[in-house]
Amino acid sequence: MTASLKLNHNSTKTPGLSLPGSLSRREADLVHYGVLLADLNAHLYEVTITLAHPQTRQRLSMPVWIPGSYLVREFARHVQQLTPLQNGREITSTQLDKCSWEIDCDPSASLTVRYRVYARDDSVRACWLDAQRGFFNGTGLLLRAHGFDQNAHVLEITAPSTDSRCADWQLATGLQPGQVDACGFGSYRASSYAALVDEPVEMGCFWSGRFEACGVPHRFVVAGAAPGFDGTRLLADAQRICETQIRFWHPDGERPSHDRYVFLLNAVDDGYGGLEHPHSTALICNRADLPRLGDARASDGYQTLLGLISHEYFHTWNVKRMRPAELANYDYSQENYTQLLWFFEGFTSYYDDLLLRRSGLIDDPAYLRLLNKTINQVQQAPGRLVQSVAEASFDAWVKYYRQDENTPNATISYYTKGALVALCFDLSLRHEGTGTLDDVMRLLWQKTGGGPLTQADFASALQSVSGRSYDGEIARWVHSTEDLPLAQLLDSAGVKMQDQPAQRAQSLGLRVSESGGLVSVKMVLRSGAAEQAGFAAKDEWWGVELPSATGDEAPTAWRISRLDDLDLYAAGVAQCTALVARDKKILRLPLALPADETTVMLVPGDTARMCAWLSPEASKDQ
Repeated sequence: MTASLKLNHNSTKTPGLSLPGSLSRREADLVHYGVLLADLNAHLYEVTITLAHPQTRQRLSMPVWIPGSYLVREFARHVQQLTPLQNGREITSTQLDKCSWEIDCDPSASLTVRYRVYARDDSVRACWLDAQRGFFNGTGLLLRAHGFDQNAHVLEITAPSTDSRCADWQLATGLQPGQVDACGFGSYRASSYAALVDEPVEMGCFWSGRFEACGVPHRFVVAGAAPGFDGTRLLADAQRICETQIRFWHPDGERPSHDRYVFLLNAVDDGYGGLEHPHSTALICNRADLPRLGDARASDGYQTLLGLISHEYFHTWNVKRMRPAELANYDYSQENYTQLLWFFEGFTSYYDDLLLRRSGLIDDPAYLRLLNKTINQVQQAPGRLVQSVAEASFDAWVKYYRQDENTPNATISYYTKGALVALCFDLSLRHEGTGTLDDVMRLLWQKTGGGPLTQADFASALQSVSGRSYDGEIARWVHSTEDLPLAQLLDSAGVKMQDQPAQRAQSLGLRVSESGGLVSVKMVLRSGAAEQAGFAAKDEWWGVELPSATGDEAPTAWRISRLDDLDLYAAGVAQCTALVARDKKILRLPLALPADETTVMLVPGDTARMCAWLSPEASKDQ
């Protein structure tokens, strides 16, 4: 390893940043926030916002969404007891709409607004507080002071010193520290409101470790880990991911634009997800997926966690700095539309596993299995023939984050389809011998200065690298519902696509849950055998009825507790009757049992060509 690993179970004191003696008006008009852990049992934070020179009619608002998660979440619903004060007295405030307040102020007197926020959302998107852990995103906790967005902001978080349950709590965040104590509590600074609320805060008795990647200090925090958790291995693997990605974006050795980074991982019994930020990421994983002391193997769950770490870290460049032009400045009051999530989320999804391979944390067979899974997810979604990946990006606000039983029939994921679009561009460039997608990504970083990006910028970079226009491919692969030329392009990279028999659920066109001996229908896929038979979401599939061999005897009925039971009771049968319960009624549905449905399996073909694409040196050889 090129950088040393340092374990640290207790936070070390961060040197305080002194404020300059002479402040500009922008600096003098600091927006100051104070955060108290008011009531752990009631899950309440208490927040104060102070403006030295408020406007006559000062407006405050709570964001309705958090960047990186494209859904209006109405964070203001958790705000309560909002009280504005001037000169020690309560003054008038008026609620203007669902998330905004206006306060009649004396602009010559300091304004302090006190309020409380209920915090019991354990996702990476919002706020949490109880006796074991505190966590918050600023978009769900800190009101925005209109007219002061670009002023310097200070956040002061007070340690919960009066509650013995929190005596050993520490604090971790990607924010720039001001004056903080040995456990991380104290003041933090940000250059603007957007910078302040885009770094989450983790508090509690968590595990903490540190490493350097290409000279950049990194910290990894894990809350909720089991005693057998192998932190040394997690640090080493995270370091390899970070160094691989820094060298991907900065092959000439220049320092990246982030001078610090913090991974905030919450390990729970059942959960998965991540949300990117400029100097940090918030992650959730299954506790059982963490690496374990004495276990040298990398479980499937741990590989999934490493992929999540890789995905969110890649976002440090691709969406937090180089971002859609439509999101150059966030509007926190409403949806912010873009058609480019196929690039920012999809291309990140392509590189997350590919860079795991190049870092040496997974091998070729493991990478092909992950890619195989992505291909089948897209190919098995009828919605790919209904919605383009550009339309899926635009519709994220009303479709991707509001999935229902019809989602796979009407939409396509800009994560998975976008990853395959990236694959097609990469393999096409490599096949033509003109460059790679790596070259395109680095050129975009240089040309945009790590700033706003449009589809035209992407098309221009493709042409600069390849020497020809890729407008036709962009039109077909991004803006149409045509299937991608995966077999041809994978073959050019030494990988074969073979058909294999589909699992029973896919052959029937169903997505089900199997629990407690009950088969419950979650989704019915368009034009499949189940839809043609009349299945519907929320049906309970109890059994099958088979005709007698001669037709002279009564049908035979069998109870099923999982779909695989069909292979036992209906082997070789082309037609049966499904016994289904719907709204407490028993239905008999005539069901054809297809025998020729297939899925895709990737297998190595030409290993030399495959290694030229997947090996750790692949990005350097072009």
